[in-house]
Amino acid sequence: MPNNLIIGMWSGPRNLSTALMRSFGNRKDVTDVLDEPFYASYLVKSNKDHPMKDEVIKSQSHNIDEVKDLCQQVNKGITYQKHMTQHILDKDYRWMKKIKNCFLIRDPNLVVKSFMKSWNDGDYEDIGFEQQYDIFKFVVNNIDEKPPIIDASKLRNDPKNTLVKFCMKVNIKWDEKMLNWEPGLKSYDGIWASHWYPSVMKSDSFKPEDEIDLSLNDNEKRIVEKAMPIYEELYKNSI
Repeated sequence: MPNNLIIGMWSGPRNLSTALMRSFGNRKDVTDVLDEPFYASYLVKSNKDHPMKDEVIKSQSHNIDEVKDLCQQVNKGITYQKHMTQHILDKDYRWMKKIKNCFLIRDPNLVVKSFMKSWNDGDYEDIGFEQQYDIFKFVVNNIDEKPPIIDASKLRNDPKNTLVKFCMKVNIKWDEKMLNWEPGLKSYDGIWASHWYPSVMKSDSFKPEDEIDLSLNDNEKRIVEKAMPIYEELYKNSI
């Protein structure tokens, strides 16, 4: 069993991040899972009017230094951390040097279409592409020249091959249990799961990507155009 390995998976919303958290949470050597530990601190600092805002703030620490300390705590086995890049408003990234930073990306056309269904007041800053690229550059320049990048569409359409390659990159054994999980809420889910995770709660595995209507309004197209260059650059190095 790996010792003291902290996997920090950085993504924006609607990137298949909760399904990937399910996948890792099903591994026998994952001993702790953190679901968006910076969410409350983000809501306090940004004053964003998210669904269940008050409940989220009450559910976890919103002291940024306390959260950073929590994310650096090591346990026997693997700790898996699901991070939303838009939650990181503090640009002091030095604490990230203690974790294995990985990135989960998705075509912004798919992100925006899905995100606006859950929160139609969102804007470019709310889908996390700019913040993800900022964190990525810090990691490349200071920690890891080639951090692992998973593309959500590749993961959905070929989960085993994608996850096997990811496990090799982070030096952990492949575990077949990553491909299936029991549906429903999990003990590690954030209190916001009832709003943001309804489809994942019904899932038990990664499903091939469906063909969906990608017609976007003018505002959604504007957001996609800003995000696309970042996605394309990261995609070139994805697993």
